[in-house]
Amino acid sequence: MPDVDLREAVRVRGRIEGDLVKVDDFLNHKVDADVMRSIGSDMASLLLPHRPEMLLTAEASGIPPAVACSLAMNVPMVYAKKYLGTGDRYSYAREVISPTKGVEYRVEVARRVLTPGSRIAIVDDILSQGRTAEALGEIVEEAGCDVAAFVFALEKSFMDGRDRLENHDWTVYSLVDVTSIADQTIEVADA
Repeated sequence: MPDVDLREAVRVRGRIEGDLVKVDDFLNHKVDADVMRSIGSDMASLLLPHRPEMLLTAEASGIPPAVACSLAMNVPMVYAKKYLGTGDRYSYAREVISPTKGVEYRVEVARRVLTPGSRIAIVDDILSQGRTAEALGEIVEEAGCDVAAFVFALEKSFMDGRDRLENHDWTVYSLVDVTSIADQTIEVADA
């Protein structure tokens, strides 16, 4: 298994469309197995001290890194489903406005899959404005569970997502810090 440098993959294989960092050639559309192995291992290393009993993400782009991390940690994962309609009494739900799609949707997690008292880590592909991640954290707490930590493959640190999450006193990690996308160039912080 080759050692994959996620920072280099973002620099070389990532691209910018508008104000979006697109990594869909290896992370969240077309999925590169070597990149996922590396992400899963790195995320697991960050989360292990927090002892999560389950991982939670949102469909669809959070699923690949969450599955990779789940396999590396040998803990189950669940993904919140996105709907444009209304929820029901059998799920925990939150409304979220998507910065990438420009629409409002609901993220929902079936009540039966979140056991009160469990420690749950939230895993996702990109932290930008943090709205979906915040909604997932609120769902975890509403279910009577503890938010163990958050981990993201990439973070756009020039956005306010980290602040949004840390305002809840949640622990936040990211594997790669994208510091700027000015002049159609992806700037990535050194490790």
